Amino acid sequence: MSEAARSILQANGETAQETAARTDAGFLWDFWYPAARSTEIRGQKLVTAMLLEVPLVLGRTSEGKAFAMRDSCPHRGIPLSYGRLDGNVVECCYHGWRFEACSGQCVEIPSLSSQDKLKVERVFAGHYPCKERDGYVWVYMNAPGSKLPETIPAAPALTVFSNKYKITHLSCELPSHIDHGIIGLMDPAHGPFVHQSWWWRTRHSIQEKEKIFEPIENGFRMRAHAPSANSAPYKLLRVYGEPIITTIDFVLPNMRFEQIRCGPYWFSSRATVTPVRRDLCRIDFVAAWNIFPWVPFLASSVRSFARRFLRQDQETMVKQAVGLKHNPNLMLIDDADRPAKWYFQLKAAHLEAKRTGASMIHPLDGPITLRWRS
Repeated sequence: MSEAARSILQANGETAQETAARTDAGFLWDFWYPAARSTEIRGQKLVTAMLLEVPLVLGRTSEGKAFAMRDSCPHRGIPLSYGRLDGNVVECCYHGWRFEACSGQCVEIPSLSSQDKLKVERVFAGHYPCKERDGYVWVYMNAPGSKLPETIPAAPALTVFSNKYKITHLSCELPSHIDHGIIGLMDPAHGPFVHQSWWWRTRHSIQEKEKIFEPIENGFRMRAHAPSANSAPYKLLRVYGEPIITTIDFVLPNMRFEQIRCGPYWFSSRATVTPVRRDLCRIDFVAAWNIFPWVPFLASSVRSFARRFLRQDQETMVKQAVGLKHNPNLMLIDDADRPAKWYFQLKAAHLEAKRTGASMIHPLDGPITLRWRS
């Protein structure tokens, strides 16, 4: 973890468990992470990705099933992505070693003679479980040197509330450690300053907020509530004449869900902040909705709106990175920064539960009301 992220914890009374959360560059293993858009992987093309500083090669079998392998041949370490995909087999470009794509098991070593005793089937290239959801290829990143659990949880899926809906995807990179990316994602106070606009918020629209938060599995929830009166886009939903309710969840390792309901009409989004390297992370944003289906060009408008938001966050994180490289002392305050503190505590509690095998002790023991101005 960066010195900047460490100083946040130390300035706020870091516990031994929270110190543990900073190990392994602050990455959380044994979770699903989005590696690439489904549309990037087609035909016999091999695609590279980096997750948690692990190089991956992705592709599709002849049956169209996505797979993920460590981008390294176990023979001499040359990236398998330089090789070729032949149906269900990835062939290394150096010595022609061939590996079954969906298991990583070696099926052929051309240089072996009839006298060699090496059992080819006992040789494996690194392999990771892979699933497609919501237009993304998700990869389950188990900790280095560990075995996969007997039961792997289902890959995350965006919640939708009807069969017909529009959907859009966006992404951007942030030059920061995953911790800074995530606490920026859940920060409730930067909106009037970073996302200033006549159609969203301005400094003059700042007002006091009061929201109830409660614990959920591996995260916390901002209870269903009426959206803020100073958020102009929500006002458009009033044409439906139905109560407008918003719910926001944060779930480890990196996901923020937001759902807006207005009678039978809805908007659902998920933002993930995925560690690429310890100094680089990536936001993947997906949104689905059935609101205003008769409005022309709504999908392009939603995409433009979301792209502008991501760009503003990205520009802010680029500026922040300039300051963080000097390892300044940082601080978190109440109540606006309480969700950030919960994030660090959740990480620490998760790691401690994995270390001891005991149940995870959630940092929230019940509902709590937070107040801030934004």
